[in-house]
Amino acid sequence: MELRPWRLLPDEMRTKEVRKYYNILMKHRMWLKIKRFLDIVVAGIMLAVLIVPMGIIAIAIRLDSPGPVFFRQARVTQYGRIFRIYKFRTMVDNASRLGAAVTVDNDVRITKVGAFLRKYRMDEFPQLFNILAGDMTLVGTRPEVPKYVKKYTKEMYATLLLPAGLTSRTSIAYKDEDKLLGEAVDEESTDKIYIDEVLPAKMRYNLESMKNFGVRSDAAVLWDTFTSVVGSERITVKK
Repeated sequence: MELRPWRLLPDEMRTKEVRKYYNILMKHRMWLKIKRFLDIVVAGIMLAVLIVPMGIIAIAIRLDSPGPVFFRQARVTQYGRIFRIYKFRTMVDNASRLGAAVTVDNDVRITKVGAFLRKYRMDEFPQLFNILAGDMTLVGTRPEVPKYVKKYTKEMYATLLLPAGLTSRTSIAYKDEDKLLGEAVDEESTDKIYIDEVLPAKMRYNLESMKNFGVRSDAAVLWDTFTSVVGSERITVKK
């Protein structure tokens, strides 16, 4: 994992707002190289350990509701590149045609098995393949769909200096993002709440994390992700 020379960044990223984050990452070039190596090693080990549980999950999904085992969706990663993210399907088939790209509280599209998988973030296990492919990293900004990236401010584009992440400080704090969106009545109102309120708040976390980029920060996020999923106390969003 290496940073491109500044002159080779996409036009929308070569701004003064992004430059300060670029300079921070340039000071951690060695960790960027080690980070990619660890991504491959850890993702490989996790897949070996989880291969049987993933098989059981796949069977449960097929028995619970008609449709494919995996959910694939276009997301945005490093330098604005589009890739296909993999998840275990937690919603009814063709859910994207039945509502917004994000879920709301008590979303009727979520299946019974899907609700369990989402609670413990097991739906994200297949993203280990995305990490091995180089589309994602273990710790980094969670990938957005293209239509939300188009709403980024100049500073928000700094998050695209790095590959999208499996987990982050933001995804821990916004574990219950669907509840923040409430019970929006339609796709348009859901998108408006997400773009105007949730996305800016999440990006503040993401950008702050980039300022503290490094091995200690990544290790802390991985540990906190584990404890937030299996622990009895749920981490809440700071106001």
